Parts: sequence; C-alpha cells; structure tokens
Amino acid sequence: MTDPLDQARAEAAAAVAVAEQAKRDAEAALARAEQLAAEAEAAAQEAAEAEAAAPAPEAAAPAPGDEAPGPVDATTASSGPLSPAAVDAVRAGYATEGPALEIGSLVNGDALPDVPVRIPLGMLNRHGLIAGATGTGKTKTLQVLAEQLSAAGVPVFAADVKGDLSGLAAAGEPSEKLLARTRGIGQDWTPLAAPAEFYALGDGGQGIPVRATVSGFGPILLSKVLGLNDTQESSLGLVFHYAEQAGLPLLDLADLRSVLTYLTSDDGKAELVELGGLSKATVGVVLRELITFADQGADRFFGEPEIDTAVFLRKAADGRGIVSLLELPGVHDEPALFSTFLMWLLADLYNDLPEVGDLDRPKLVFFFDEAHLLFAGASDAFLEQVTRTVRLIRSKGVGIVFVTQTPKDVPGDVLAQLGSRIQHQLRAFTPDDAKALRATVSTYPTSDYDLGAVLTTLGTGEAVVTVMNEKGAPSPVAWTRVRAPQGSMSPLPPDEMTARVAASPLWPVYGTPVDRDSAREMLARKLEAAALRRRELDEATARDEALVLEAKEAAAREKSDAAALKAAEKERKAAQAEYERQQREFEKAERAAATTRARRAGGSTRSSSSSSGRGRAGGGSGGVLGDVLGSSAGKTIVREVVKGIFGTLRRR
Repeated sequence: MTDPLDQARAEAAAAVAVAEQAKRDAEAALARAEQLAAEAEAAAQEAAEAEAAAPAPEAAAPAPGDEAPGPVDATTASSGPLSPAAVDAVRAGYATEGPALEIGSLVNGDALPDVPVRIPLGMLNRHGLIAGATGTGKTKTLQVLAEQLSAAGVPVFAADVKGDLSGLAAAGEPSEKLLARTRGIGQDWTPLAAPAEFYALGDGGQGIPVRATVSGFGPILLSKVLGLNDTQESSLGLVFHYAEQAGLPLLDLADLRSVLTYLTSDDGKAELVELGGLSKATVGVVLRELITFADQGADRFFGEPEIDTAVFLRKAADGRGIVSLLELPGVHDEPALFSTFLMWLLADLYNDLPEVGDLDRPKLVFFFDEAHLLFAGASDAFLEQVTRTVRLIRSKGVGIVFVTQTPKDVPGDVLAQLGSRIQHQLRAFTPDDAKALRATVSTYPTSDYDLGAVLTTLGTGEAVVTVMNEKGAPSPVAWTRVRAPQGSMSPLPPDEMTARVAASPLWPVYGTPVDRDSAREMLARKLEAAALRRRELDEATARDEALVLEAKEAAAREKSDAAALKAAEKERKAAQAEYERQQREFEKAERAAATTRARRAGGSTRSSSSSSGRGRAGGGSGGVLGDVLGSSAGKTIVREVVKGIFGTLRRR
C-alpha cells in the first residue's frame, strides 16, 4: 500500500517541477515579449518619423451599406487591456512561415482581424488542451480545429460524447448572425462538409462497431485498467502465456474467465506446476475485477472482428483526412469503458507506427472530449501508463488534444507535456472554483492581462490562447475570438447517420460480430471429455468392484462348501469309526456265541436227551435268538441292518 507521506512528497515534487517549467516558460515569454516590444517600439518610431515627413492622405469614405469592419490598426486599439506594443507582440508571436491552423483573431476591446491567432500545424504533435465551463464553446473549437486538420490532409479521431460533432459531416447553414461574427474576425466563411466515419464501441451505439480481442489488448494494459498489483499482474501474464502456448484464443472476457477458472480447478491446476502455478486467492481477485469490469460495459468492447487501428489513418479520395467520430452514449455511466478503449487505441498505434520524429504535420490527431472521464477513479498504474503514452507517442507523429472543463481534470504530469492551450471561460462560483482559477492563472506565461478577470468574463466562443510557435517557444497569451465551424453545428439526423454507416466500406468488414471457436468453447469440450472419461472410469471401477465382490462371494461359497465337505467327511469318518466299533463288538459277540455253541455241542454227549429237551423248550444261555444270530442268515441280516444305519460298510 502506498505510504501517504511518500505520495505527498511525490505530488509536491511534481508540483515543483510544473512550477519550475512554468517559470522557465514565463521567463522565455517575457524575454521574447521584451524583444518584440523593443522591435515594435523602434518600428513605431520609424513609422512616426515617416508619417511626419509625408503629407497626410485624404480619408476614404466607407461604401454605403458596407457593414463589414475593416482591419483595426493596433495603434488605435486602445479600448482593450493591451497596449499597441503588446498587440504587435501578439501579432509577431503568432506569425508562421509554414502551414497553420487558424484559431481566431485577437480581442482587444474589439476583435482585430489583422491579428490572427494560429497554431503551427507541426506543433499539434506536441499535444494540447481545450478547457472551459459547459456551454462556453469547447466543442465548436474542437470542430474548427478538426475541420482544418482534415482540409490539411491530417486524419482526425474524436470521441463524440454528446453527439454534437456529427454535424461536421454536413455543410453548415449561413445566417446573418453567423456571417456578422465571421466578418468581424476576418474569416472568409463558406459552408463545407468534412469526410467522416462514424464508430461505436461494440454494439453500444449507432456506428461501425469497434472491438478488440482480449489477447490483442494484452495483460499489461489490462492489469493497469483493472488496478492489479504486481503479483496479480504477473499471474495474469502467466495466464496469457499459457493460453497462447495451449492454442486457446482469448477473444472476449468470457474466454479469460474460463481459462482462469480452469487453471485453478482439479482438472487444470497441474498445467502450470512447472511455471509456478496460480494462487486461488489471486485468481479470485482477478475474477472479481473482471466481473466488475464487464458490468461497466467492457463486454461490448471485447470480441471479434478486431478493428485494425490503421483505419483511423485513412484519407479521402480528394486528399483530405477522414474524421473518425466515436459515438459514446451513456459514457458518464461507463468511464472505465471509455478510458479502456482510448488507452488501447493509443497503445496499439504506438506499437504499430514507426518512429518519425518531428514532422511538418501530424499523421493523426486525437481529440479526447470529456477527458476527465479518462482519469476519474483511475489507479496510479493507469495514470502512469497514460503519462508514458502521451510522452512517447509524439515521436510516432500522433498528437493528442484533451478537452475538459478545467485543467485540474488532467493530472499534472500530463499537463506538463501539453504544448498548446485554448482556455474558454472559467466560473468561480465556489471556493473550489476560485482555487482552480488561481491555479490555472499561475500556469500561464506572464502577460498584460488580468487573467483572473479575463477568464471569468470571456464570452461564448472566446478563449485565452497560448501555443508553441514554430521554434517550440510559448506564444504570447492572446484573448481570442474563435472562428466558426464550416460544417453544421447541429447533430446529423439519425436516419442520415444510419445511411452513412451502412454505405461505409468498413461495414461489411466490421459490422457483423463473429463468435468463432475460442478458449471458452475449447475448455468446455475439454472438461466435458474429462468428465466423460471420469464417468467411464467410474463405471469401469464399479464393474471391477462388482466382479471383485462376486469373486469374493464365490470364494466364500467355496470356502463354505469346503467346510461343509470337511464336516461331512468328519461325520462320515465318525460314522465309519462307530460302525467299525460296533462291528468289532458284533464280531466279539459272535465269537463269544460261537464259543458258547461249541461248549454246548461238547456237553450234549453227556446229556443229549435232557439238553435237547431243554434246548427245544428255550432253555440254555443263547436261546432261540442266539441260535438265529449265530446262523449264516442271521449274520447277513445284521450286516444289512448296520449298513442301513451307517450308510456303508468297511470294505475288507
């Protein structure tokens, strides 16, 4: 954040520099005025001596009905604030050898048609200022200069904020009041239309649309317009670099927002890892500034087809420079759009035009009407950019004239570079107005005027003028009655302007907006493809997980089946063991029964009759059941019963 003390010191240093320059200008003007006064005094003395030696001529009677005033001799012009010597100094100070623009005639009580006030054509690339309160004639002065520049073959660009300048494309209408004024200042007035083209910012008005692409605008100027700090500006430059390398055209603000959003998303943040990456906080600031910028109307300006600024350097078939008028309706509500366009235009011309040094006439002259909108609320970085551009573009043959209400609307660093000034009436109704008046007076070269009084009493169409003469020195301060425009002083009718725009050779080239494939659409497709790949991957993952789950379930079933088999085997083995145990017991019982039978058979010889009788009667240890089980058939029955109970028998 800027230290207030440092800022105050910087402002004080700038004020001192301006004051020193004003002092040097005043000293030079004073020396020049003293020299001219001495020369005028010597010439007057010689003229007086010659007049004394020659007979007095008869006075010629004026022609009846001749209302046009003739030249006023400076020696008789004693009703004004200037002495005859000072009038002669003004006459000499505005004399030129090369081509010049006629501003008007000196006023010293009455207008003096023989003392023209003009600005050398070659000095217009040293820039200038037209200032004055509302309704004092600034716009008409602008029109006068623009018409003469066009006639001299110099193209003109003017921001027509109020729509008043469009009338220069049509010839003016004579009237008694107009002709009386022009005769009074020695202007040979004839109606004349200037060749003109009408432009509008994007689709925001009636004219050929002026658009620029975001990539053509560039990150540096955009950073100045948005008021970004150094870190944010560096990040924005990185984004532009990435977009160029990735083949992503940045045509409008939506493209830039899309790239910024993409580069901080999960899909795109890896793109800039090798270049340092982007901070989400920084991108958030830039995105918010872009949204505000778009809300101020910038969306209309960015897009395609991008205008070629060379169209503003064209000349008509007859050699006159074309006057390009940019319509700016509602610009007071959109100052950021106004300043953005004008700075881009100057920057683009500066980059494209070659160095030419000082020319006898400019290649192009800009008139920035309502110039205070260019600087209102501007950041220090933006003001620095304006100052640098104004200083450097002179070498490209481009002149800039700021048009505003008071000189204080223009930063001091810019004012210090303006070579010519046309100051219309200033009003001092408030303390702030009085302060501004004193500041304005202090910046003029010394003169015989009470400038504080003159500036507040100027009539409409009058101005206090000082310019750079052909030697680059400031001319004497001159109270001037400004010439009348030759074009119409009323706006062009809307239907006529529409017809002129439609008939322009530029309309087929720039009239229809183009919305070609750009970063926004490309990234949308890229993100859609990435989303599709993610869906496909998610589906494949889901399928794999289902297969894994199914395999796990199959494995679990196999494990369960194995356990069941193992349990069945264990049960079978237990049954087999039980069977074998019972078989052993059965065999043991069978052996015991056999032994018993054998024992019985041995005792039968001793008592066969009695034993047989008892045996048949059911006596004896085995009895009938023993006999049955001991028989072959009985053994078979027992085995089958056991087999039915235990399922199988051991194979022997």
